[in-house]
Amino acid sequence: MTLLSVENVGFSYGAGRRVLKDISFSVPRGSNVGLVGESGSGKSTLLRLLLGLDAPQTGRILFDGQPLEAKNRRYLREYRKRVQAVFQDPYSSLNPAHRIQRIVTEPLRSLKIGGNHLEMAREAIASVGLDADTLTRYPHQFSGGQRQRIAIARAIIARPELVLADEAVSALDLSTRVRVVDLFQEISENMTMVFVSHDMGVVAALCDQIVVLDRGHIVEAGATAEILRTPQHAYTQSLLASIPRMPIET
Repeated sequence: MTLLSVENVGFSYGAGRRVLKDISFSVPRGSNVGLVGESGSGKSTLLRLLLGLDAPQTGRILFDGQPLEAKNRRYLREYRKRVQAVFQDPYSSLNPAHRIQRIVTEPLRSLKIGGNHLEMAREAIASVGLDADTLTRYPHQFSGGQRQRIAIARAIIARPELVLADEAVSALDLSTRVRVVDLFQEISENMTMVFVSHDMGVVAALCDQIVVLDRGHIVEAGATAEILRTPQHAYTQSLLASIPRMPIET
């Protein structure tokens, strides 16, 4: 069953700056889909549309069969209970003035989700492999990989159906990147994920399907194993050949 559907989406920044052109793909419930492309491919703009920060100028985005209403605040509040994000930089995405408990539970407060927030925070922190005493500390007391784990805990504490990850391992060193990708694989067993990255190797290690973007167009899309085995488009071939990748099993 399809959870997220992007249908003929187009978007421009002013006259003559068309960033997305006729973008269409779907995300089956329970799968991991990677959006891959270099800088300028349109990944970041597409992510903004999926987050409801901007609305498509042409086409539409459907979530669970219903149009994503980016200009409807009431709709977006409910949407964000079901869709959360993990961003690129684990150093800037956590407020240094707040303890980890306050940071991790922020979605519960902003979305007015009830329950025992402390217990929910402990559960979320444990699920990303950190100790409960993490909650009493501050971001500067953790490494980059640990901070990204905290950011992931914040994203999953409300138990969303979909997680949007934006270059979520690119700021990490290689060994830490491998561990965080493993963590994403674990949590994706219970939710759907869209993973935005310029690194084909990371996406190949994590995602069932790949959508390749180049200058606002989808140039290739399909099952990860098939694209790795026989990439059809020259741009996909260049990504596989030239981008530094994590070791993966094929």
